[in-house]
Amino acid sequence: PKIVRSAPKVNGKPRRQGGLPLLDHAIVRLEGTVTEDLALETLEIGEGAARRRIAYRRRAGAGPGLFWLNGFNSDMRGTKAEALDRWAAENGRACLRFDYSGTGEAPGDFAAGTISRWAEEAIAAFERLASGPTVVVGSSMGGWIGLLLARHLLGRVGPRVPGPTLAGLVLVAPAPDFTERLMWAQFSDEVRREIDTNGFWLRPSAYGEPYKITRGLIEDGRRNLVLNAPISVGAPVRVLQGMRDEDVPFTHVLDLVARLSDDDVVLTLIKDGDHRLSRPEDIERLIATIARIAD
Repeated sequence: PKIVRSAPKVNGKPRRQGGLPLLDHAIVRLEGTVTEDLALETLEIGEGAARRRIAYRRRAGAGPGLFWLNGFNSDMRGTKAEALDRWAAENGRACLRFDYSGTGEAPGDFAAGTISRWAEEAIAAFERLASGPTVVVGSSMGGWIGLLLARHLLGRVGPRVPGPTLAGLVLVAPAPDFTERLMWAQFSDEVRREIDTNGFWLRPSAYGEPYKITRGLIEDGRRNLVLNAPISVGAPVRVLQGMRDEDVPFTHVLDLVARLSDDDVVLTLIKDGDHRLSRPEDIERLIATIARIAD
């Protein structure tokens, strides 16, 4: 399919897709995708003031199925997510994608989002919407969310009940702990003071109005750090990382891989790859990786 680029949108309005410490990028999309045959549905999550809805598209099919996790300020209509769904459609596999609350086609306020909030949404979507063995595929921040999902699944206690299981974890330019290591640690003193004083910093954007990086996002991120101890996933892990990634340095990913010592882990470094890894050759590599781990 033809690849096209467009400015991201939230609820029909232009928005920004943040590169983690440095850049905002246009979302790269596949023209002629098969998403249009899937109904857009919503799932309610949370209680009281924390009640909100996520938007999702679910394709029925055989297992192992796929579960896609978006990156920071991205959505389920991006190139990689659409490519996964296309592969699932062509191979009769199940595929589940969703937008975190406040992003993409999901209602809500993006600035209210935190790692805990988005991880809760991913866990709810996985447990309530997926079925059988499932390969989780996380891009950028979605890699961090995927690791938190795996930790949740390993930590479940009590009688085993039928439901989805983790068949594998595929991470694309994963950004665990990015709020601390790739944001806060790199912010200037002036930006830190602004966040501490005002509760947020308006980050400049190439696509319109600045968007908020909140104190809540930073502080909540500290409660979800994973790179401070060994990491167990309980399933095979495959990592794809570009060496020209200016948003998540490949050295950051080497640190992650070193902590995944208890699992079947394969790291693929793409010498000329950037953060998005959305070129045709990158998509081909991603699909081949998923096909092998889902075989």
